[in-house]
Amino acid sequence: MLSNLSPLIAAVSALLPGLVIGYLARQVISTRKASQAESRAEAILNESKSKSQDIILEAKNKALEILEEAKKEEKERNLQLARIENLLTKKENELDSKAKELKAEKDTLVAKVQDVTQLKSDLDKARQKQITELERVATLTREQAKTELFSKVEEESKDDLYKKMVKLERDNKDELDKKAREILTTAVQRYAASQIADSMSTVVSLPSDELKGKIIGKEGRNIKTIERLTGVDIIIDDTPEALIISGFDPVRRQIAKLALDKLILDGRIHPAKIEEMVEKAKTEINDKIKEAGEAALFETGIGAVDPRLSYFLGRLAFRTSYGQNVLFHSIEMTHIAGMIAAELGADVSVAKKGALFHDIGKAVDHEVQGTHVEIGRKILQKFGMDEKVIRAMEAHHEEYPYSTLESRIVQTADAISGARPGARKDTVEIYIKRLEDLERIATSFEGVEKTYAVQAGRELRIFVTPTTIDDLGALKLAKDIAQKIEEEMKYPGEIRVNVIRETRAVEYAR
Repeated sequence: MLSNLSPLIAAVSALLPGLVIGYLARQVISTRKASQAESRAEAILNESKSKSQDIILEAKNKALEILEEAKKEEKERNLQLARIENLLTKKENELDSKAKELKAEKDTLVAKVQDVTQLKSDLDKARQKQITELERVATLTREQAKTELFSKVEEESKDDLYKKMVKLERDNKDELDKKAREILTTAVQRYAASQIADSMSTVVSLPSDELKGKIIGKEGRNIKTIERLTGVDIIIDDTPEALIISGFDPVRRQIAKLALDKLILDGRIHPAKIEEMVEKAKTEINDKIKEAGEAALFETGIGAVDPRLSYFLGRLAFRTSYGQNVLFHSIEMTHIAGMIAAELGADVSVAKKGALFHDIGKAVDHEVQGTHVEIGRKILQKFGMDEKVIRAMEAHHEEYPYSTLESRIVQTADAISGARPGARKDTVEIYIKRLEDLERIATSFEGVEKTYAVQAGRELRIFVTPTTIDDLGALKLAKDIAQKIEEEMKYPGEIRVNVIRETRAVEYAR
């Protein structure tokens, strides 16, 4: 047993010193590491204390700088407040001084007013005393004496005064009449313009009579299409190589003529081509209207105006008044008014503009309700025309008072231009007025799209909107229009009311 334990004891004895030595070595190493860690911690602590002292010192310095700057700003603010206070004190003293001066002046003025009032009262009393004394001496009141004196002077001088007044009136009237005749004669002599009285028809020349058949078309469809689109009558008779376009509206006649000229030149005449050429003719007419307006402005020296106003002016080239072309009439008036205004020392520019635009309302009077003067005023106001020009044009038919010298000049120029022999024809104007009334009555009904008075007013062609008026409604509309014409107009014979309702179905193959 002991022999078995001996090796074990020997091994333990050999291991025990190694364990002791290892333990002691570990303790030494741990102690050294702890010492090193403590040293590093102390060093870090010392470094932190040093940095914190530097930060605190820097913060203190910064705080001192901010404090010094704040004290400096406060000092400057106090100085500024002191200066303001001194200025206010000075101003207050000046105001007190001014107030004292004003009070002194007021007291002086009050004293003077009292003195003047007292003096006036004394004078009134003295004057009344004198009047009373004179009345007592003359045994007449003041009013009685004045009346008697005036009566005596009037009685003695009546004949002389009457003769003098008659002489002055006659001399002045003769002088004014003479001067007026000289001005008007000079104006008329200095301006001479041709007068063109538009007729009711336009002739279209044809290259050959064979074209008449093509224009008429199969069963008359071509000529009916032209008449429907333009609102005129196409007259084809035995006149060689010519046809006649009849209608009271010169714009419609011109559109029809241009469309026919284009169709003849093209050679293809059928409803679709007719519609195309009529649209082109309308565009071309619009261009001619613009050119006519611009030419009128250039000829009269008016200068540039709103393009829309120039367009309205150009439309007057296709409008007549008692057979007189309205645009030519307005241009003639403009020249005459300008010369009269120059002679009288009036505003030439205002007089000329008033004359040129005096009938501008006639460009749309068949489309807008009201007199052409009232319509013209609204048009000029809409386009920003000078109020002086509006006042100059509005009185040419005496609908408005003559508010300026230029308004009388425009009225005078209108009378000169319209009253010259051969300038106007009443019968033409009456005829056109009747046709316009026919179209106006038909257009007043709802659903009417276009209206044309043709056949010298014997027929009224009315095109209606098919979506608004059905077949039964078209019959009723024709009856209602005919009844209204009978009630409002007087005319010989009868008028045919032709209501046309057309429905088209259009589709495109793609």
